[in-house]
Amino acid sequence: MADTIAKSYDCYPCKEEFRESFKYIDYSDDIFVGYRYFETIPEAKKCVRYPFGFGLSYTKFDISGRVCCESDGKIIAVATVKNIGDVAGKEVIQLYYSAPQGKLGKPAKELCAFKKTKLLAPNESETVVMSFDIKDMASFDDLGKIAKSAYVLEKGDYEFHMGTSVRDTVKVDYVYTVSEDTVTEQLKNWCKPFKLAKRMLADGSFEALPQSEEEYFYGEVAPSGAKAPESLVMFDNVGTDCTLDEFVAQFTLDELMYIVGGQKTTGVCNTGSFGGIERLAIPYAPTADGPAGLRLEPKTGIPTTAWPCATLLACAFNPDLVFEVGAAGGAELRENNLGIWLAPALNIHRDPLCGRNFEYYSEDPLVAGKNAAAATRGIQSQKAAVSIKHFACNNKEANRYDIDARISERALREIYLKGFEIAVKEGDPWTVMSSYNRINGQHTSESYELLTEILRNEWGFKGMVVTDWGVKNDPVKEVKAGNDMKMHCGYPEDLKAAYDKGELTRAELELCTKRILEMIMKLA
Repeated sequence: MADTIAKSYDCYPCKEEFRESFKYIDYSDDIFVGYRYFETIPEAKKCVRYPFGFGLSYTKFDISGRVCCESDGKIIAVATVKNIGDVAGKEVIQLYYSAPQGKLGKPAKELCAFKKTKLLAPNESETVVMSFDIKDMASFDDLGKIAKSAYVLEKGDYEFHMGTSVRDTVKVDYVYTVSEDTVTEQLKNWCKPFKLAKRMLADGSFEALPQSEEEYFYGEVAPSGAKAPESLVMFDNVGTDCTLDEFVAQFTLDELMYIVGGQKTTGVCNTGSFGGIERLAIPYAPTADGPAGLRLEPKTGIPTTAWPCATLLACAFNPDLVFEVGAAGGAELRENNLGIWLAPALNIHRDPLCGRNFEYYSEDPLVAGKNAAAATRGIQSQKAAVSIKHFACNNKEANRYDIDARISERALREIYLKGFEIAVKEGDPWTVMSSYNRINGQHTSESYELLTEILRNEWGFKGMVVTDWGVKNDPVKEVKAGNDMKMHCGYPEDLKAAYDKGELTRAELELCTKRILEMIMKLA
């Protein structure tokens, strides 16, 4: 199971905050989500009916030879799994680490690697090898207790537990010791909270957080300096007859403002298309929704495959299988002349009452990120694009167009953005979909700090960003933030008014346009 199952909804620490307000939701449980809460906070353990990672089988397994060691900046873990039952079966080996509490505080255990065996016949064995980067055990210090806005490995002993659930583990006879507090990555304080009053600590108490007036940062885009070719060049000839910058220099201002908005539905899709400028022979790239299966316009009568939902796929603890599902879905996209699948979705299961939980993988960001990365690689192996979503903190459906997720930088980076970070770095998605909600007062589609500073500058994302469908946030701020396209329709009149006032530049429009065109090129 990719989630902890509690005995009652009353056991969840976020239950009061979830229903407190229609306008905002406080994430006072901070990093203590799912098993990080139930296995750490005093008295919470007794609330668990099924622990995270729990599973059943028709056979039995023996696990032996549990070993960990350090090599080249990684922790390597090995175990031998033997089927000691009467029928064939598979087992999932899970590796957890326990970090010193230090100044920042940590969950009692955190999943750092997992591996599913092959199908083992009775009496058959397999040696399982797992690894992860040592720096992945670092905590984000958002208040400067050690080093502000940095990931820090606190000094002390890091212990490891290996088994088949967060509770059914054996402590490995190996300890990784950090002799002094070590900064593993120095970052900046993007997307900080302004109105979150408190957050939970590892002993169940709360610490106060600083309050301030809201303020948001935007950068500047320098002109490319490219000149349009003397003769009109069509889209198919970019790279041979001109560069992409030169091609975009051919756009009229109206065309730039047009292409950053979604276009009409084409073919069998019912969610609109990207691109579509006839003068420059830019094709339409049709999209399709449906993370649990390709969704087409019903009146076409074309059947598609209904796949297990993301939560069930995550319970397999088998990203290789999810890759295969993604590849099959990508093949269906190509078969139906579609370009972009609005999937996978990978928000965190913070509360059981989130209406979109079935589209999301898990309460754990590692499970969510690894599965989303596998789905992304599978889909895009067929030259069909993904749009991983909903970036980020779409963890409540009531007032989802405007609700404000008030959350600490640490919880944001360690829990709610971590799965997306893994998916971006390991899956290389061609598009990302921003969410409807706000994060700390600002709509995600308008957040330069989220979409440019974190997603692109820190994580190295090279694709395009699209809004979720039908939202009327500020299209000018979206362009300036690096949200390249508004779906399923644009607002060129708003962009033109801002351009005329000097509040929007051609360079900003061109940058969004280039990222849209680069994505369409990948579909060829």
